[in-house]
Amino acid sequence: MNTNFKHILSQRSIYIAVLAACFIAVGAFAVLSVLITHDSRKNNEEFARKTFVRKYETIEKEFTNIEDYQYLLRALIRKDGLKNYREYSSVLNDLNRKRNLLPYSWYSYYDHTSGKSVSNSPLSSVFTEKDKAGNYTKIENNRSGHFSDLLITRKDSIYWVSYDSLALPGKDRLYYGSAVSLDDLHQYFITVDRTPNNYAYVFTKEGICITHPEKKYIGKNVFEFTDIKPKDTLAAETQLGYTEGIAASEYLNVDVTRFIKPLKTDNFDGYTVVNHVNFLIDESVSKTKTYTVYIFLAALFLIVAVFILFYRSTAMAYREKEKIQAEKNFLLIENEKMHKEEVLHQLQQLKNNINPHFLFNSLNSLYMLIGINKDNAQKFTMNLSRIYRYLIVPPKENIVPVAQEISFIRQYMELLKSRFDEEISFELIISDDTSLEKKIPYLSLQMVVENAIKHNIATIDSPLEIIITVENQIISVKNTWQPKTDEAVQGEKFGIDYLNQVYRYFKKNSVNISVDGEYFICILPLLE
Repeated sequence: MNTNFKHILSQRSIYIAVLAACFIAVGAFAVLSVLITHDSRKNNEEFARKTFVRKYETIEKEFTNIEDYQYLLRALIRKDGLKNYREYSSVLNDLNRKRNLLPYSWYSYYDHTSGKSVSNSPLSSVFTEKDKAGNYTKIENNRSGHFSDLLITRKDSIYWVSYDSLALPGKDRLYYGSAVSLDDLHQYFITVDRTPNNYAYVFTKEGICITHPEKKYIGKNVFEFTDIKPKDTLAAETQLGYTEGIAASEYLNVDVTRFIKPLKTDNFDGYTVVNHVNFLIDESVSKTKTYTVYIFLAALFLIVAVFILFYRSTAMAYREKEKIQAEKNFLLIENEKMHKEEVLHQLQQLKNNINPHFLFNSLNSLYMLIGINKDNAQKFTMNLSRIYRYLIVPPKENIVPVAQEISFIRQYMELLKSRFDEEISFELIISDDTSLEKKIPYLSLQMVVENAIKHNIATIDSPLEIIITVENQIISVKNTWQPKTDEAVQGEKFGIDYLNQVYRYFKKNSVNISVDGEYFICILPLLE
């Protein structure tokens, strides 16, 4: 009695300790989850700012490179005038292609006397012809570079053209400048800065979009297709030099963190916008929360498991030892029973297979066939030899493929037909060809057919019909139900008992026997 009381007391103590540990763990991991989530969101926001700065510096550097190119072109043209402007333009374009730079130079010389122009680019036609289609947009530029800027559309492509002109004697004029494909410019920004989760675009101080991942927005006013307001461009009023806020992306239709910073060079006055996708930030924080929960659950489970295992280890080990010993004893008994059953079955099977009565009847039928039909006698002899070869060498596991058993039963029925002739009719139906690849117990069909012949009347007036049907998962053996009543057959249950033992060994349903009207039906399940 005292032992039981102490046992219950110790059990309660352990449960209280486990409950206390769970509460402490819940509190600790709840605080840890909040701290990790806060730090993760803070780190992700800081990462978004860093990627914005990197993206902005890339854009600013490329705009500066474009300006340097323009200054170089202007210096060369003003130095030599008309002497070498064609060569300068050609050389600069070759250098651009080799260095993978975006702008390329062009020129257009207007001869006032002839009224004709010589140019190396179709973009220059806007200066010598009246553009009836109006496929260009002028960009206001009051910066110190003194270049003029246009957005020109040609063949579904938009070009940013910066140009200057040189007045020559006789009212002749030389137009020159650089042109940048805005599609190439955007692809260049993507290539040089592969930072994921964001995209950028540039617009002038009037709101004209210069670059954008969505081509249809280029040349449009950002204040019309985005929710950017003029106050969002007042970066001078902030300490960081840029504005930051949550907005709806006109490109991705999701919430983004939007950064806007002025982009001012000698020849450009506008703004750079970098949008960082928010759901990726939230997704990262959500993953951190999920991992924290997993860690918490794993740790809590480990604490509880340690207490429970410590308390029950001795008792479980003892019970496990007893269980293993009991299983061993059970397996030894079952193995001995199966061994005895197998020996008895093999002995009975051998007696049945080499049955002198069956052999005598077969030889007697052979003797009669030799005198009547030698060809049939030869065929009968071959079937008899194949049957005895199949009977003498049984398989080790007592199961065979269905196709092999079907082949044997055909030969067996041929022998029976030679003995009984019109007294027995045999029909084989294969409804499912895939079932031929499965397995059934060895000699199962022969046993069922032999039982049908032993227990039923077979005469010319009342022939015995035997129908074997191969179906999905089963084989059915059906014979006309006309049982003998004047004699008992020794060992009549042996075949069915043997089949049930085999099916129990393979953990399958037993043989199903039933009488349906005029037919006796035996169902044999198939084995995998």
